[in-house]
Amino acid sequence: MNIEVWSDVVCPWCYLGKRRLEAALQGFGSDVTMTFRAYQLDPSPVPQALPIKLAMAAKVGGPDRVNEMFDHVTTVAAGDGLVLDYDRAIAANTFDAHRLIAWAATQDLQLSMIEALQRAHFADGVDLGSHTELARLAGSIGLDEQAALAYLATPAGTDAVNADLAEARELGITSVPTFVVDRKFAIQGAQETAVLRSALDEIARREAVDAPR
Repeated sequence: MNIEVWSDVVCPWCYLGKRRLEAALQGFGSDVTMTFRAYQLDPSPVPQALPIKLAMAAKVGGPDRVNEMFDHVTTVAAGDGLVLDYDRAIAANTFDAHRLIAWAATQDLQLSMIEALQRAHFADGVDLGSHTELARLAGSIGLDEQAALAYLATPAGTDAVNADLAEARELGITSVPTFVVDRKFAIQGAQETAVLRSALDEIARREAVDAPR
């Protein structure tokens, strides 16, 4: 079974969805490959590092609405053991972070890179728009920090990210996380672990029935 996950590293529901998918796959009977694809919730430039609460207030109707949104998802994520500290989180355009993930994937460290980026954004208040910080995070998972910085200074990885973004449009993906299984089935949203596992079990059952004999 091949699971492709369209997600963005500053999307809290994607962070939660990744955690729940990993839990759902524990003890799963089928062999599974998992690949993360780039998606941008907001592709607009972020010219300077701003607290995410401040950046979002102008977009969603003021600070009270922002606090309501963030308090809800923070509570849900805490139930799955994830820390979301929106008092520290920094708004960032994630295109370069996705390029870094593409680079890490060539060295079989895609999942570790995504986890490091998510934890840095949601718990540690790291600016994911900073090449210096991105390179430091690459170094934290065993990649060459200077090589990461040099990579980010070039357009390398742009085609890979744009290909994922284009494919999301072709598949009609408009919200994330979206899990696409074997290019036949789609599961949308950070479903509860039990719901995800049930869906994967059903997909495996259908594919076993449809398999040539």
